[in-house]
Amino acid sequence: MSISNEALQKLVQEIETQAIQAQQQINTVKSQIALKQREIRMLQLTSSEVATLPADTPVYEGIGKMFVFSPTAEVDKRLTAETSELKSDVENLGKKLQYLETTYKNSREHIDQIFKSGGRS
Repeated sequence: MSISNEALQKLVQEIETQAIQAQQQINTVKSQIALKQREIRMLQLTSSEVATLPADTPVYEGIGKMFVFSPTAEVDKRLTAETSELKSDVENLGKKLQYLETTYKNSREHIDQIFKSGGRS
């Protein structure tokens, strides 16, 4: 049983569209991962700097256009919480990236398979 050229062309276009969308999403997810990893690094550097301060050192955090006094322990606790949240986000983005890469690979393989078979099913 052979597929008509028109149906075959439509199928290839749909698969190609899916592959292109997956590739675009892969690029987006990779940039999101890089951004979150950069934020994690900044938080870790800030946390290490705060850890070197004596316990009675006044620490101020920027909130909008003002600075508010925060105890060193609270600042460190907040930094740790934000870091763990970002690490969780990176892990989830990694899973999404793996799914998108698999989708892209499968789309490419389907297109190759269609061309190799010459449209025969």
